[in-house]
Amino acid sequence: MRVLTGSLAGSTIEWFDFFLYAMAAAIIFDKQFFPTDDPLVSQMLSYLTLALTFFIRPFGGIVFSHIGDKVGRKKTLVITLTMMGAATVAIGLLPTHDQVGVWAPILLIVCRILQGLAIGGEWGGALLLAYEYAPKNRRGFFGSVPQTGVTVGMLLASFSFALVSRLPEEQFTSWGWRLPFIASIVLVLIGLAIRKGLGETPDFEQAQESGDVANIPLVDTLRDHWGSVLIAVGTKVVETAPFYIFATFSVSYAVTALGYERLTMLNAVSLGAFLSSIMIMVMGRISDSIGRKAVFLAGSAATFVFAAPFFMILGQQSTGAAFLAIGIGLAVVWPPVTATLGTLMSETFSVRVRYTGVTLGYQIGAALAGGTAPLIATWMLDAFDGSWHPIAIYVCILAIIGFASAALSPVVVRKESERIAARGDVVSADAA
Repeated sequence: MRVLTGSLAGSTIEWFDFFLYAMAAAIIFDKQFFPTDDPLVSQMLSYLTLALTFFIRPFGGIVFSHIGDKVGRKKTLVITLTMMGAATVAIGLLPTHDQVGVWAPILLIVCRILQGLAIGGEWGGALLLAYEYAPKNRRGFFGSVPQTGVTVGMLLASFSFALVSRLPEEQFTSWGWRLPFIASIVLVLIGLAIRKGLGETPDFEQAQESGDVANIPLVDTLRDHWGSVLIAVGTKVVETAPFYIFATFSVSYAVTALGYERLTMLNAVSLGAFLSSIMIMVMGRISDSIGRKAVFLAGSAATFVFAAPFFMILGQQSTGAAFLAIGIGLAVVWPPVTATLGTLMSETFSVRVRYTGVTLGYQIGAALAGGTAPLIATWMLDAFDGSWHPIAIYVCILAIIGFASAALSPVVVRKESERIAARGDVVSADAA
């Protein structure tokens, strides 16, 4: 239980910090840090900083996964959590464009880069902390727990912004939005205390004792498991882009294009995140019974089917429609995909390169289709005269890529195992 608490606590704090930025990018940063004569340009610049971090995350993943596969999972997680917390508090203290001019967006981007580096190494470590401690017949459930940190963190972030949004508009834009960023230091200190009390994972300790630790994990991964990395990238894109469409883009789209109240959308996202937090663990447990791939494929198919209805329901322009659309998206369609993603990836790679393999796949996929999703959706909305149809098609294409990747995964892993065995190396991947 302490292991699951440590994995969930750290993951929750990291994603809380991360989603604070995403919420602020949709609501406040365009005015505070990127003011222009054109509101669309300001919003695009704000989303661009959100997308920028996703291209930084793979670099953080490379650095911290190298440490994680050579030195250990625990030490890496302490470093990433500390870095993330420091950058988040700093954002809450930054001067605005009106105060220091161009230095404001520059400092914001620097903090965002630090966040990206930290989250790039955090996810793989939090996942493996749970996965490598798990009993064989509960790895699906254990692997889903750090994924729950994504929605719990988002729930805390959206709740925090909903709370400060109740302030008078002048107070909210002046100092109210800063409070959640600064207050995150309390959660970071709690997370560090929990993680420092944990030991190294049994799988990594065994690898150290046997000497099966890669000298340069990145080289081994790209040489022996490049196909699995591509599969991991493909499975990640269907998990990440729809999430940011349902949870982030929908807020600015509904408020600016459909006339919804900002508080209504934030409350809808909060409820969706709460329900999703429960459903992710339910889906993880189900995957222990019927298999990770079956659950993931079902979620990918549901994403394809729901892409257009999401916008159709939201277009009814009622409070009930907002809660229904986001509730289905976050609590029904998305959980089967995200609950099984981490375990599906972990079972593909051997212990000696597992941190590097899952991190590369996850972070490259996130860079290609995660933070860019709100940016692409905003551009499509403007380019196609406010039509949501191209956005729905975009989500459908990603769902097809994710479905195909998961379906082909066993074939790719088998061929890689045969190639390694023919060379005379030991294969220790679970999937092999």
